[in-house]
Amino acid sequence: MSDLPPSGSTEPAASGPPADPTAPPPPAAGPAPAPSGTTGGVTPASGASGADPWAGHTGPVPIVPEYDNPQPGAPNPATPPGWTAPGDAPPGPTSQSWNAPGTPPQGWNAPGTPPQGWNAPGTPPQGWGGPAYPGHPMPGAAYPTPGAAYPVPAGPGAYAGWFPGIDPQDPLVNPPHAGIGPWFARCTAALRRGWRQLLPIVLLTQVVPGVVIGVLTLVFSPEGELATAPDGAPVLPDGFWGQMFAFYGVLLSAGLIFGLLQAVGWAAGTWVVTRQAAGEPTGLGAAFRYGLRRALGLWGWTLLVSLLVTLGACFCLLPGLYAAFALALFGPVYLFERREPVGRAWRMFHSRFGMVLGRVALVMAVLFAATVLDAVVGGISGAVFGVEPMKAVGTAIGAVAFAVFGALLAAPAYLAQQVGLVVTYAEQRAQEGPVNAARLAAELG
Repeated sequence: MSDLPPSGSTEPAASGPPADPTAPPPPAAGPAPAPSGTTGGVTPASGASGADPWAGHTGPVPIVPEYDNPQPGAPNPATPPGWTAPGDAPPGPTSQSWNAPGTPPQGWNAPGTPPQGWNAPGTPPQGWGGPAYPGHPMPGAAYPTPGAAYPVPAGPGAYAGWFPGIDPQDPLVNPPHAGIGPWFARCTAALRRGWRQLLPIVLLTQVVPGVVIGVLTLVFSPEGELATAPDGAPVLPDGFWGQMFAFYGVLLSAGLIFGLLQAVGWAAGTWVVTRQAAGEPTGLGAAFRYGLRRALGLWGWTLLVSLLVTLGACFCLLPGLYAAFALALFGPVYLFERREPVGRAWRMFHSRFGMVLGRVALVMAVLFAATVLDAVVGGISGAVFGVEPMKAVGTAIGAVAFAVFGALLAAPAYLAQQVGLVVTYAEQRAQEGPVNAARLAAELG
């Protein structure tokens, strides 16, 4: 075996002056005997870690200069340029983004892992309904109770008091503080979506009762004209009071009976408007079935509100008008929440007085215009066919035709009332907490 060290190895550094190449090597300290069968040379002892592995070397020993306490940034002569120890990041400007072998690059997601910020289908976005900001918890419910106040302040990029998660493009719910323009746009969009279902509902449940009541008015209106006594006092025609009581009794009975049918129409129309905004299927049969389920309760609350408005009008016209505005949302409140519709509508009106007053005033303006048109048509009918048109067949047919025409003119006003009140109610719910068309459709039941 050769006495030279193995190829590629590095000998330990020597301290002191360089050794004389002609001098004999120093004696080894306790060398181990060579095994039998070998020729010359020794192998390093396998003893303590301090043993000299080159104890039996007979040739020159290479010298590696010491490199103690190097200056910062100074090259290390013992380290080849560009060499990197295993596990260290390579030098250069790309060392910040270097990844060790087997480590995925920054921002990489394993297969099957959703990207950051992604929500699974059916999962509400971050901040929807939960404690959106510290210090404003909403325990026990994903949504606040209808009528409760907003529990969070304005956030970055949101309106004041607007929950994160409200969709400003919701087809039914006008976001808080969005203004009258988006409210009107949602009303017209609801009419465009649902006029094919809403028009038959309005014709059957609102126009037909109007035609019947108009014909009953022509038939049972008191006959005769007022006369004047010699002393100038008015003289009533014979049987005037009996005819008057019969007239109002028939109209009151018809109003009570047809009021139940009208309640079916209001409930069915609300169901159509809300479900279409939520993207759910609608049909006339299903709409009328829903209307029949809710008609009795809605009819009862309608009678109570009508009585309150009538009592207010008896004291003065202004209190009755005020009651009509303040209680205008009782129908949607009953259909969506089914609890204290009168008190809830009253509080909703007064908590955001200007906003609700403005929306309801627009709806009432359309109804007032329809009432004026009906009165004009009635005046023309009276002028053409007389005050007693039912005594002759020709005049009776003409008067009935005018009554039908006047009721049909009111159909657009009924459509505007139906859609306007539902959109107004949805907007007020958005002022109280996060809500959308899908949730409102689910609340209808």
